[in-house]
Amino acid sequence: MKDAVMMAAQLMAIAARTAPKAGGKDNIKVKIVEGDELKKIAAEMYAYGEKTKKVNFDRDGKNVEDSDAVMLISLSEAKPMGLNCGACGFPDCSKLPEPKEGPEFAGPICAWKLIDLGIAVGSAVKTASILNVDNRIMYRIGVVARDLGLIDGEVVIGIPLSATGKNIYFDRK
Repeated sequence: MKDAVMMAAQLMAIAARTAPKAGGKDNIKVKIVEGDELKKIAAEMYAYGEKTKKVNFDRDGKNVEDSDAVMLISLSEAKPMGLNCGACGFPDCSKLPEPKEGPEFAGPICAWKLIDLGIAVGSAVKTASILNVDNRIMYRIGVVARDLGLIDGEVVIGIPLSATGKNIYFDRK
């Protein structure tokens, strides 16, 4: 099954890559992680949860450990769209400061670029669903993958992938 999951991950990457982007400006990066890198993410998720006392990093780390692969999707070097819409919380795009490191991600970020990230993630998981590959969108994976330097970006989302008799990402303890 692992080969089939990896093939599905490649098709998911195509879906994320070709997803519509505001103004046609692409700031999305995609990476498929497996093997030793997957184990490294899981181990670091356990450690991060323990260190920060944040809940469910251990639970999600176990999911990563039991997965065949993880897709990472990031928003990288996204500049404001120039719409002056105020959705980011600033009156016009010229007032939006450069993203600064926060506790887990960097911001503030143009809302339209964050929507681009959401559309790319949605396109990827839609593809996984069509192919019957179990998955779940996880912010915690992104926190650790970013910290490990596995993918560049101000915001990173992780999507673990599995194909077993029961979806391992639901009915979790």
